[in-house]
Amino acid sequence: MVLERTLLMIKPDGVEAKITGEVISRVERKGLKIVAIKKFLFTRELAEKFYAVHKNKPFFNELIEYITSGEVVALLVEGESAIKVVRNLVGPTDSTIAPPGTIRGDFGTSIQRNVVHASDSPESSQYEIKLIFG
Repeated sequence: MVLERTLLMIKPDGVEAKITGEVISRVERKGLKIVAIKKFLFTRELAEKFYAVHKNKPFFNELIEYITSGEVVALLVEGESAIKVVRNLVGPTDSTIAPPGTIRGDFGTSIQRNVVHASDSPESSQYEIKLIFG
């Protein structure tokens, strides 16, 4: 049994669409534990640190503008193989190919407006949790 912690974040389009409760419900029904919840607005500085891995990519500025455009809800999730389980719950990054039944497949509209962010590895999970929850 590998007990892990991961970050699942409802992005501005997800908060605006009022799906926070649905996301929380899906996480809990999967048997994962929500350890902490934080609702906030990204500053540009925090957003640039959060998405630093994409700094040299052509979509970086658009990503920063999007994530700072409205409130987000960050969830600190814990459970057995939590990173993989959460990634399976949310589906592929591109909502247009995410299968029905996944969060992105049910609520996302594009690769950028995909309603949630989920850490993709133990390293990114650790980094992102520290940035958001301290």
